[in-house]
Amino acid sequence: MTSSPLDRLLRPQTIAVFGGREARRVIEQCDRMGFAGEIWPVHPKSDEVLGRPCYRSLSDLPRAPDATFVGVNRNLTVDIVRGLSRAGAGGAVCYASGFSEATAELADGAELQQALVAAAGDMPILGPNCYGLINGLDGALLWPDQHGMKRIEHGVAILTQSSNIAINLTMQTRGLPIAYVVTAGNQAQTSLADVACALMDDPRVTAVGLHVEGFGDLSALERLATIAGRLKKPVVVLKVGRSAQARHAAVSHTASLAGSDAVADAVLARLGIGRVQSLPALLETLKLLHVAGPLPGHSISSMSCSGGEASLMADAAVGRKVEFPALQPQQLPRLRRALGEMVTLSNPLDYHTFAWGDFTRQTEAFSAMFAGGYALNLVVLDFPRGDRCDASEWATTADAVIAATSVTGALAGLLATLPENMPEPVADRLMANGIVAFSGIDETIAAAEVAAEIGQAWNSPPPLPLLDVAPTVGEIETLTESEAKAELAACGLPVPWGLQAFSPREAAEQAERLGFPVVLKGLGIAHKTEAGAVVLNLRSSEAVSDAAAAMACDAGYLVEKMVGPPVAELIVGATRDPVFGLSLTLGAGGIFVELLEDSVILPLPTTKTEIYSAISRLRIAKLIHGYRGRPRGDLEAAVDAVAATAEYVVTNAVRLEELDLNPLMVLPEGLGVVAVDALIRRRR
Repeated sequence: MTSSPLDRLLRPQTIAVFGGREARRVIEQCDRMGFAGEIWPVHPKSDEVLGRPCYRSLSDLPRAPDATFVGVNRNLTVDIVRGLSRAGAGGAVCYASGFSEATAELADGAELQQALVAAAGDMPILGPNCYGLINGLDGALLWPDQHGMKRIEHGVAILTQSSNIAINLTMQTRGLPIAYVVTAGNQAQTSLADVACALMDDPRVTAVGLHVEGFGDLSALERLATIAGRLKKPVVVLKVGRSAQARHAAVSHTASLAGSDAVADAVLARLGIGRVQSLPALLETLKLLHVAGPLPGHSISSMSCSGGEASLMADAAVGRKVEFPALQPQQLPRLRRALGEMVTLSNPLDYHTFAWGDFTRQTEAFSAMFAGGYALNLVVLDFPRGDRCDASEWATTADAVIAATSVTGALAGLLATLPENMPEPVADRLMANGIVAFSGIDETIAAAEVAAEIGQAWNSPPPLPLLDVAPTVGEIETLTESEAKAELAACGLPVPWGLQAFSPREAAEQAERLGFPVVLKGLGIAHKTEAGAVVLNLRSSEAVSDAAAAMACDAGYLVEKMVGPPVAELIVGATRDPVFGLSLTLGAGGIFVELLEDSVILPLPTTKTEIYSAISRLRIAKLIHGYRGRPRGDLEAAVDAVAATAEYVVTNAVRLEELDLNPLMVLPEGLGVVAVDALIRRRR
């Protein structure tokens, strides 16, 4: 195990507690879990706490404690943390609230938080405004409340900013072994990613789950992903905020597609960090990762003794990156012998009840299914109520699943469709035997998808380091379309031949120079189509002059050669996310931007291979590949154009705020692409 500045705090041998009621509870919880180290209560008036002598002050302690729970008011917290840091303590949990989370109520909240961080210096602190941590491996707690954990030998770590959510998660009865629960509160100094990196080094930790309200440090997230891949310990994230798009479309269409949540999805996927959308899905995914780690593929088998359950399983995979492949020929004879002639052999498989209660036949049937080479094999089984029913035949089925995995070496999960139908003792036994005790169909399918995506990321070449450039602070300017196209053309992006004009008459003259047909555009207008500031296919000087007069555009006009009919139209853009910085958006362009909502986000920098893969994931890719006999589009030229745009964004990352190419016209194969509209906003 490598050394980390957080080691003493997370795995203490000595614990000091400051405060009254909350400090007493910390000692109670340590005693309940059998902490073998020393605990030193500190209180100016009490003589003893739970049989332990009480020290009057920090200076009276035998030596600097490894970990300290500071359960006093916010101002005194700063003083105690300063003293602990000077004394060489290992770290502290800052329980008090009233810091940066309360700036609306307390004018000095942010200032006091800065003072707390300064007082801590190099000593790690968790919080403020947090409960602290539970180490279920060593029985060490800096935790002022009850919880549902028990001592274990190995398990997952769960980290969250929310102390209440942390308590709730410890109360799970799903069979998930939890090694650590850590809350970070305001993350004033130490972030969840910092803690996760430190916990990764504990060989007893199998996987890490994060519940986060936001990512504050992109480099820490990258470091976490690197450590996870190196140590082969997967990370899964539940990030809140899907419903609140952090950015609204200000000028470009790109901004409306690239909300912060969508960018977070893309960045996490690139880093090989899984993402789930609910607390139950987080727990189920952690169970799978604890038992098996990432999956080698997306294939699943399912068996149930009900056609209704088989249908539910199949439906749950719709829209997910998991699949139920057809049974292989060599499986069919064994399944037929075990299940009889009346069972339809398929995947998902309804095995009826002909083998129910028969351990031998069920073991043979499950073994035949598990031998199909699937990444995960599921058997759907809801246990009856133990207070009213006899579950012995259900136990037989569980025994048969355990036996089948022993024979085949395959990964299996026993899936209860309702969490209350998976008793905790059963779940514990299954997990101890390497069987994932799943609860909930949707959550299980989500877990399989996440585990497979992590596995795919780990088996791919390492991604390029993320673009992490702080923007300049100058005033934002919007280039005219002609200025924007000139910059992009210099970077290798094909644009139409065009000339500027400042009157209807001059526009007509420029059209004569270009040759008809032409396109007329009003300059200085962001969404030209919606504003009536673009007219296509003008075939005479008079038509150009009339169209320009009707626009009455003060900023002038852009006259361009008309581009031939495209095979497809793309949007290519970049926007700056407040956390993740600049990323690239690809999607169906033109009038289909909002209509189809067909887009993919690429973190930067990117490669042509990644661009090709992103375009292939778009629904509009069918047009580019030649839909129903139509001409194929120039895909290679489209990839080159997107790569050139990405290079422009990376090169100009310090100043660039927003870029929008809509549409990038993909012409028939061999004819290239043309960016017929461009917008650039940047800092002066």
